[in-house]
Amino acid sequence: MNGAAVTRRHPEWLKVRAPGGPGYVETRDTVKRLGLHTVCEEARCPNIGECWAHKTATLMLLGDTCTRNCHFCAVAHGRPAEVDPGEPFRVANAVAQLGLRHVVITSVDRDDLPDGGAAHFAATARAVKALLPDCRVEVLIPDFHGDPAAVGIVAASPIDVLNHNVETVPRLYRRVRPGARYERSLAVLAAGAGRPGLVTKTGLMLGLGETRDEVLCVFRDLRAVGCEILTLGQYLRPSGDARHLPVERYLPPAEFAALRDDALALGFSHVESGPLVRSSYHAWAQLPRENSSRK
Repeated sequence: MNGAAVTRRHPEWLKVRAPGGPGYVETRDTVKRLGLHTVCEEARCPNIGECWAHKTATLMLLGDTCTRNCHFCAVAHGRPAEVDPGEPFRVANAVAQLGLRHVVITSVDRDDLPDGGAAHFAATARAVKALLPDCRVEVLIPDFHGDPAAVGIVAASPIDVLNHNVETVPRLYRRVRPGARYERSLAVLAAGAGRPGLVTKTGLMLGLGETRDEVLCVFRDLRAVGCEILTLGQYLRPSGDARHLPVERYLPPAEFAALRDDALALGFSHVESGPLVRSSYHAWAQLPRENSSRK
C-alpha cells in the first residue's frame, strides 16, 4: 500500500464505549482542578474511559505543546510554555487524592531545555514518593536527544519503571519519527536497564507498513538491551490532517496474540498486546509489588 490518504472505517474490534461513571468523573475533575495535563486527553487515547474509571491516568509534564512534530501524534506542536516549578507537587497531590498505587508520568518533548526536562521528571518522582512511598512510579520519557547524563538523572531518581517507546521499526523512522533515531532509543533503554532493580519498558504501534520479520527483529534488539516489558497496539490516525500518517493495515486480535507469544518466547517478562493497547494500558498490573523502588 502506498500510504495515500484514504478514509477507513475502524473494524468492529476497535470500537469502545463512551467514557463515564463515577471513577471517570472523579479523575477528570481532579486533573482539571489541579491544572494538570494528561496524555490520555492530548493523544486522544481510546482507553480513557476504562482507565479513568479505575482512577488511573497518565499525567503529562511540561505543558501540552511539543517541540517535535511526529507524524503519528495528536499532541500540539509549537513553542512550549515556561517550566512550572510547582508542577511536581501538583502531580504528587493528584496521585495522593486519587489514591493511586501506580502512576505513569510522561511529558511532551522539550528539546528547548538543556536537559530535555530530565530534572523535572526526577523532581516529580521525588515529590510522589515523599507523599506516597509505596506508590510505584513509572516514567514514559523522551529520548533527551541521546544525552546519557539526562537519562542518568531520571534513572537515578526514585522510579520503578523506565518506559521509552521505540514506536516503530527502523525502516520507518524517517517517515514516522523524523526527529528520533532508532539506535538512540535503544541506548535510552540500555541505560535504564543498567540501574539494578529498575524495570525497563517500551512499546510499538503496528499498522504503519512494517513487516512481521521487522517487528520480530525489533523484539530481539529490545531483549539485547535488557528491555523487560513490551506493549503492542494498533496505530490509529489522530485526524484527517495531512501531517498525520494513514493506517496501512488493521491487525486482527489473533495477530496481536501471536506476536505476544513470539515476544514472550524471547524472554520479555510481560507483554501487553492488542488493538487498543497503549503505553500505559494496564500498567499497574505489569510488575509485582516487590519490584517497588525503595530509593
